[in-house]
Amino acid sequence: MSDFFSLRFVFFLIIIGYSSMGEAKAQMITGTWKGKINRQKVEVKLIQKGDSLTGTSYYYESANNFRRYSIAGYFDATTNEAVWWDDQLLEERSTRFNISTPGKIPMLSRADFNCPGGSRMMLDGKVATKENEKDIKGEVHMDKTYKTTFEDEWDFVIDNFTTGTNDPDIIDSVRSIAFQPKPVVEKPINTIPVEKPIANKPSPPIVKTTKPETKTVIKKENKPVVKKEEAKPVAKTIPVIKTPTIEEKFVTRTKTFIKEIPISGDSVELRFYDNAEIDGDSISLFLNDKLIFEHIRLTANPYIIKLAVSDLNDTNELIMVAENLGTIPPNTSYMIAMINEQRYDAYLASTEGESAMIRLVKSK
Repeated sequence: MSDFFSLRFVFFLIIIGYSSMGEAKAQMITGTWKGKINRQKVEVKLIQKGDSLTGTSYYYESANNFRRYSIAGYFDATTNEAVWWDDQLLEERSTRFNISTPGKIPMLSRADFNCPGGSRMMLDGKVATKENEKDIKGEVHMDKTYKTTFEDEWDFVIDNFTTGTNDPDIIDSVRSIAFQPKPVVEKPINTIPVEKPIANKPSPPIVKTTKPETKTVIKKENKPVVKKEEAKPVAKTIPVIKTPTIEEKFVTRTKTFIKEIPISGDSVELRFYDNAEIDGDSISLFLNDKLIFEHIRLTANPYIIKLAVSDLNDTNELIMVAENLGTIPPNTSYMIAMINEQRYDAYLASTEGESAMIRLVKSK
């Protein structure tokens, strides 16, 4: 009898385990989300890789009128906050007579991932323009769904995420395929049909006209023969182009202010990632006009530096200078600042003409 109850108890534990696994699977943020962002209909496919997010967003009026962006961002599992932004326009499809332009402006969304009960999962928050996070435009309201209006490469990853496609190498491989921009597709304009010939209809007679031939007599003149002197070869000089140093790039380029971050405590930890596709971006960092780090290669893994708050001024300017533009200009970096366990993020872009600047200000 005791063996019978032991077997029932083990069976009960197995059922609880499977239920927990199913609940964990159901509550992951990876998946297809539908709803509205800034009052625009949207379908977003979020893929989690570590603490970062990738995927794609569709702003649409119909299946034939939409804009598709690649997205980048991060997910904080401790606070259940998801942050993502429209990174690169991949596809635009419309007809000539559409008045609306969904997804015309790239957006940055910040939303809370919550599960109010049952199988329902929601993302609710605020949305701003990608270039200025303080420029709040509206709200984010989306529900997780298992149906998609726009089929793409990410469907395979989402459908098999818990059985192998959560592997970072697989996600990077799919991203390299999915993030290829596609041409704008428009419906053709109705054209006026060309009139076809009617059977048995007599063709108009062909009338041949002839013109009298006229001959032109060209009188040849004897011209004196001039002996040309052989041209002497001219030695070519190839100008030497001096590559500017990183200090010269720092001085000559415009500094564009991006964001102000309050600092306190003992230290500031800065993490730098390549914001888009890994394409060989390399940067240098200047703090208060002094070079502190150079030849930083941006990848999907963070490059981490720490600054002692005691060594900093009350107001400090941290400037990112692009050493190159990679294979996909401009040079883009995603920076996370960890200060007293509080997280701040910034999207930085640097070109041959400008550098991105972050202001670090001590809290009073």
